[in-house]
Amino acid sequence: MAARWLVGQKHQVVLHARHEGRAREALAGVPGAEDVLVGDLAHLDEVKRLAEAANATGHFDAVIHNAGVYRAPGEVLLAVNTLAPYLLTCLVQKPRRLIYLSSGLHRQGDPGLEHMTSGRAHISYSDSKLLVVLLAKAVARKWPDVYVNAVDPGWVPTRMGGRDAPDDLAKGWETQAWLAVGHDGGARVSGRYMHHRTVARHHPAVDDISLQDEFLTTCERITGIALPMPLASEHS
Repeated sequence: MAARWLVGQKHQVVLHARHEGRAREALAGVPGAEDVLVGDLAHLDEVKRLAEAANATGHFDAVIHNAGVYRAPGEVLLAVNTLAPYLLTCLVQKPRRLIYLSSGLHRQGDPGLEHMTSGRAHISYSDSKLLVVLLAKAVARKWPDVYVNAVDPGWVPTRMGGRDAPDDLAKGWETQAWLAVGHDGGARVSGRYMHHRTVARHHPAVDDISLQDEFLTTCERITGIALPMPLASEHS
């Protein structure tokens, strides 16, 4: 829905799908999209190839990290919901805007990082989405030249949320689309956690700078890839 709206606003949109079958469905669902890139985010080698393919298409103004899984083993939750957006952030050419999809359930997550390396099978959906907000906060601090934010789309009636989810489906996508292209002051911010275009309450641990740095170090240790640091000229 976000992609269809962005295409309707005359933006160039490139989609992502897990495999070729879903890629055909994605293109059929978003007439006017320029392309669809394929890669299973549960496998870090495919994530790296996806980043290469993204860079080959050119430079993106905005990247929305929307993909996620809910009912899956802990290893898959961590790989798809947390490590894939980290790795893509590191490897895709730096855009002007980054939007990460989290969840209100992140407030129930465990901010401890030891389970990222020693107990991945025990990581919950809430844990993985807390780590996404931590990622957004860390990247916003490290990359002051980029607008970086996390979004809670709400409990909306998607295949993940279920038909009985109570929130408004339209409001579930419009905040990330607005953050991707909006020119008003509300969209040109960084380091925020938002719900329906409004700054929302987040887990207090994600503001801990030492925890942010430890998280980035842990991700680097797992993936073998470090978050690029901006040149001094990029701060001026």
